[in-house]
Amino acid sequence: MAAVPREVLEDFVERWLEANREAERKGDWRGLADFYTDDATYGWNIGPKEDVMCVGIDEIRDIALGLEMAGLDNWRYPYQRVIVDDKIGEVVGFWRQVAVDQDGTEQEIYGIGGSWFRLNAGGKIEWQRDFFDFGHVQKLYLDLMKAGKLSEGMQKRIERSLAGERLPGYYPLGKAPVPLW
Repeated sequence: MAAVPREVLEDFVERWLEANREAERKGDWRGLADFYTDDATYGWNIGPKEDVMCVGIDEIRDIALGLEMAGLDNWRYPYQRVIVDDKIGEVVGFWRQVAVDQDGTEQEIYGIGGSWFRLNAGGKIEWQRDFFDFGHVQKLYLDLMKAGKLSEGMQKRIERSLAGERLPGYYPLGKAPVPLW
């Protein structure tokens, strides 16, 4: 764990937060891939059976920031707190998940979500791990589905999942090419 100058980390945080706000406005998060090293990894747990792990900038752009964010039209992830540790070059950001349905009604997913980053000396992400309450996410998806308020993109995504289609990057617990820890 190498020290990273605090100025580099603080600059990353400001650029990252603004890029996230822009991605929310556009409904396209793929531009965030510019923040990662070519060999970065990005993963999270997706419930009691699976982890998601993207290895390399292309998988991060195409899967984590593309396929996984598809259908989350008008969703917002406002960061509430960001903690910077320049001694080990890590940043933790705590965010909320706010869903906006087709009627413009906002619903917040209960619980704490966040992203944990390790940066290199140049301010690029070497790895990112996200955490959130999957049970509450699942409940909101089901509520939106029952009310007929899912976006078209999310409807297609759920249909693929229900049909048994496996999205790339999903692995049985503990079998991802890079461990979560």
